Amino acid sequence: MIVRPMEPADIPVVVDWMLATPLWQRYRLTGAATRAGFERALAGGDLLLVADLDEPAGRACGLAWCLRQGMFGRSAYLRILGVRGEFAGRGLGAVLLDRAEASLDEATDALFLLVSDFNADARRFYERQGYVRVGALPAYVLPDVTELLYWKRLGGSHHTEGGEASGDIR
Repeated sequence: MIVRPMEPADIPVVVDWMLATPLWQRYRLTGAATRAGFERALAGGDLLLVADLDEPAGRACGLAWCLRQGMFGRSAYLRILGVRGEFAGRGLGAVLLDRAEASLDEATDALFLLVSDFNADARRFYERQGYVRVGALPAYVLPDVTELLYWKRLGGSHHTEGGEASGDIR
């Protein structure tokens, strides 16, 4: 497996498998909006990683998308972590998440994410990766779904020993 930065040529590949994924179908993703979102993210410097496997359909078969300062203007937010359906269960998600955390570690102190309340597999996955549930947002995205907020402290070196971020103005 190779984890690498997403390139513009990966967008149609990722969009195709995302649109075929029941989770994202429930959230009513469209091809045009998803493509435009990835294009904006690449242009804006978001962290976008893809996983490639050396087998048919293995190009860009996993994705991690992080907003570097997406939570409270201070911490990173994992917007999407996904794996193409036929490649699920092979550890791609864990590798992508590890690589994203390592890439963010020097720039932020924590990573936040949302998990749909009905997605028990994702909740277990993130808890195994050290994430702690810290809140719930009823009907935040869909009226019948509660989004669960998870958090993990990263080992970022931009904090002083006293715990204040070195760039904070107080």
